[in-house]
Formats: sequence, structure tokens, C-alpha cells
Amino acid sequence: MMKPVVSLFTVLFLILSSSSPLFGAHGVSIDGTLKYPTDFKKFDYASDKAVKGGHLALHSLGSFDKMNPFTLKGDAPEGLDSLVFETLAVASLDEPFTEYGLIAKDIDLAVDRLSVTYTINSKAKFSDGTPITPEDVKFSLNTLKSDEAHPFYQTYLQDITEARIISPRKVTFLFARENRELHMIASQLPIFSQKFYAATPFNTPSLTPPVGSGPYIIEKINPGKSITYRRNPDYWGKDLPVRRGMFNFDRITFKYFKDQIVSLEAFKARDFDFMYINIAKQWARDLSGPKFDKGLIRKEALNHKNNAGMQGFVFNIRRPIFQDRRVRKALTLAFDFEWTNTALFFKQYTRANSFFSNSELAATGLPQGLELDYLKPFADKLPSEVFTAPLTPFTTTPPGSLRKNLREAKKLLKEAGWQFTDGHLKNSDGRPFEFEILLVSASFERVMAPYVKNLEKLGIKVTYRTIDPALYVRRMQTFEYDMLVNVFGQSQSPGNEQRDFWHSTAADRSGSRNLIGLKDPVVDKLVDRIIYAADRNELTAACKALDRVLWYGYYVVPNWYVAKHRVTYHTIFEKPDTLPLYYSPFQALMTWWMKPKAAGK
Repeated sequence: MMKPVVSLFTVLFLILSSSSPLFGAHGVSIDGTLKYPTDFKKFDYASDKAVKGGHLALHSLGSFDKMNPFTLKGDAPEGLDSLVFETLAVASLDEPFTEYGLIAKDIDLAVDRLSVTYTINSKAKFSDGTPITPEDVKFSLNTLKSDEAHPFYQTYLQDITEARIISPRKVTFLFARENRELHMIASQLPIFSQKFYAATPFNTPSLTPPVGSGPYIIEKINPGKSITYRRNPDYWGKDLPVRRGMFNFDRITFKYFKDQIVSLEAFKARDFDFMYINIAKQWARDLSGPKFDKGLIRKEALNHKNNAGMQGFVFNIRRPIFQDRRVRKALTLAFDFEWTNTALFFKQYTRANSFFSNSELAATGLPQGLELDYLKPFADKLPSEVFTAPLTPFTTTPPGSLRKNLREAKKLLKEAGWQFTDGHLKNSDGRPFEFEILLVSASFERVMAPYVKNLEKLGIKVTYRTIDPALYVRRMQTFEYDMLVNVFGQSQSPGNEQRDFWHSTAADRSGSRNLIGLKDPVVDKLVDRIIYAADRNELTAACKALDRVLWYGYYVVPNWYVAKHRVTYHTIFEKPDTLPLYYSPFQALMTWWMKPKAAGK
């Protein structure tokens, strides 16, 4: 952990004071362009017609046992990070990678890009009435970079070397090296009350409601079962343009359920008001009945332009049986997406064809230009397909077939030293090929059943089971699984988070998102290319190069995506005329408001 600095060096102060800002002080972006001017009144996806009031009921799965979403151990409740805590700046949901000041009134990036200075809004305060100070900002950075916080932050913030307090309202972050997105990452820093965490240790599991600066405070906790947030009538930022027309509900309650199937029935019985649907069968068949016919409940597909990333069955290559690329390719061949999409998903999904699906960052055709330049130095270390074959998922669409794919899979397994003996696939030591697939949702069992049967035809014994969400998270954090289902989500401008997904330094770090267990020097180099790209052209080339290397490593069995948010809700809401572009359903919901009669329910 970086030790707090008690005094400032005069020389450093003069250097920082002489560094003129590079981008507009009210907001920042990667390329310096901002949609909204200094005097903007609100985001376009918020409405002047929004009114405050009502009690919004939502749902979540599993349970919770702590009140700190920024630590590794335990599970925090839904909404805590966005309703109670705030960051220096807030993302615009209709621009690819742009942020506007929230706690920070002014944001000045130095010309050399090696520091950024924040001027704290003089009105900014925590829910206990204490002002937010540069000391709180410095404390927040030091805490997240320490081993008290989730290990992700140590990696994500590693190039921010320290915070220097410049004046009673100014604090400067110093950077280790130039990085085109580092000032954006710094602006995402959640700000903690140093006073509160002096009395309540940051990494101590506790259900003590935290002090934050956000629009809501915690009103009621039913441990593990529900949590209610109450809109803070003294919220300091309610009139800011980045908050106007948003967070309109007087109260928000999250109720916890064990699985999505039970929760859907509770939703239809009006146990809660709004639900995001991620199960194709529920969307196609279960959202019907008298309440839908009468217009009391509505289902709607909300358009978005999010980068879909990659969802897949993830191989844990820490396990010996998955360390041979030919084996992973064989198991990928055994998945019949076309049958699954038709028989189980009502043809709602598109096959994932990239680790940046539904994005301009996805590799297409054969590598060329700068992308090829990034790959050429590693030609002797990479599969030939990286250079000779476009990214193409295996298919059973004619002239392809499952039979043909399984024949190829059998050949690959034999080449890797696995022999079909007495109805079982065994290695040279006579050990059978068997593994377990870990699931968090029982609805996914119907997807796994036919896949497991296909693997049985190859002599592979596979079991699958659904476990409690809290236990599932712990197993993920400690890499205690053979295979699981995961979404590697991507932003419109990938950067430092790629270290947590793919870099060798994250492979053995508990809580990282390197679920595969990747330790590949080539991948490490390409991740660095992404993080330290000088412009969009370099970023795009680096993402496409990484995409090819990950794809032809066969580290996941690619699944699918849908380019819309499928939601259902009771018709008690009004909403803005304009949707955001890059958003989650919850973010959109925070711009909605209740009809007057519903608000008074």
C-alpha cells in the first residue's frame, strides 16, 4: 500500500501548477471530444418531466452478508455501489467513453498526460453531512490500491502511483506512464468517507450501513433477504446536470430469491415491479396471461449498442485435462449451437463469433495492416489459423453436421493421447476423461444436458450441477471448478480491465476474472498493446489481434448473445422519450419514474 504523504514538495507543486489542462474541465474523454457543453442542463436520455415519488421493488438472486462491494470476501447487496457510493465523474451513457464531473467539479489533464487534477465540488458531502475533501479522495485511492480491497483494483489502478493534495479542494493523481485512458480510470474512483472507515474497518465483514455521498441511504436491512434504500432528501448533487431527471424513486427495495424461475412467478404476482429476462424460454413462453392481455404487465426489448463481449463455457486450464489445445478444440466441436438455438431458445440468439462480439473491435477476415504487424513477431508461437483462417464458429448447418464435428473431435482427442477403451476415453495411464460443469442457474441445465450427451459419444464422462449463488461466487474467486459459464463483458473502449481477464499476473490471484488461468506471454504483450494504445487505430488493431489469439486458443466454447435488453415490467412507469446507447437495464430504469397513481400505492 502506498503510504500517505503528509507534506507536499514545492518543486512538484510548481510543476503541476504549470501543467495546463488538455481537455475540457467539466468532462473528459479518451479523444478529447465531448457531446455536452459546459452549460448543459441534463443528459438527453433523462427527462424534464420526471417526478419524484413511489416505492420501486426489484429482485436479485442469492443473498448478501456484507455492506462493502469493494472487498473480496462475502457478497454485497444489489444497488449499493451505484445508489450509495459515488465517483469523481460519471459516465455518459450516449457516448462511447466519456465522463462528466460529479464529485469533481473540474478535471484537468496535464499536457504530458502524466497527471490529472481534480477540483472537488464545494457542495459535495457525505450522507452524514461532512464535506468531501481531498483527504477522502486520497484515502480512497490508497485503500483500493491496498490489500484491504478486492485484488482487481490493485491491477486496475496500478499505473496511478499516488495522490497529492494541492489545496483544500484540489487533489492530483500522478501516473507511472502515459496511458490514453488512465485519466478516465482515475475519474471512476469511488470516494469513501475516511471518517466512517476509521470507525468501521474497510475489510471487516459488517452489516453496518456505510456512509456514502450518493442519492440514497440505507433505510432497512433484512440480512440476506432484502434491503431498502431511501432517497436522501438532503442529497447534495440532486441539481447537477449529471443527476437531473434521474434517481426518481423515493424508495428502492431489492428482494432476494433463490432462482430465476421462482422469481418470475413472484414478479407476475406483483411481488416486485421490473425484471430483466435472460432466459429465452421465459421470454418466448412465460410472459403471457390475463395481466399481459389487459396491459397491466408489459414486455419490451430495449435497443442498445453495447459491446457483447464473449459468453462461453470456460475451460479452467489449471486442470491438466484441459491444457492441450487439441482437447479444448475437440470439446468445442461437440457443442451444437444451431440445435440449441432452435430447440431451446426459439431462435432468439446470435452465435458469439468474437471476444468482442457485436463490436467494431471484433476480428474479421484475415489479419492485415497494423493488426498483422502486432501478430507477426509471434508467428512461431501461434497456431497457423491465427494468420490463415477468419474467426468462424463450428456449425452443424448443412453441409456441416454434428456427426462430422464429432468425428473431427475424436481424431483430435486421439492425437492428444486419449484412446476410446471399453466405452470410455482414457489416457496412457488409464485415467478416464471426466469433469464437472458448475452452474449457478437451474435453467441452464437444459442447455448442458444435450452438450453432455454429445460428449458422452466421445467417451467423456461429464456431470453438471447447480449450486447456491454465494457458493458459486466463492468457487469462481478461488478457481475451484473444471468448467463454468461466464460472460467476459467488454466496454466500447477496452483497457486496463483486460489485465484482469487475460494477463499472467491475474491467473493466480484470487478474485481475478482470469477464469481460464491464462499464462501466455503473447497474450500479455497484446494486452499491453491495448492498454497503452496511443489512439483508436492502435486500440482497434490490438483488440483484433488479441481476439484471434484467444479464439484459436480454444479457451472457451463460444455461446451466444442478443443485441437487445429483454425486460418486463408492471405498467406503473413513465419514461424518457430517448434511450441511452451504452447501458444496463438498471441504468435505464434509474431515468424512469412512477405514474402519480402508482407512486401513491
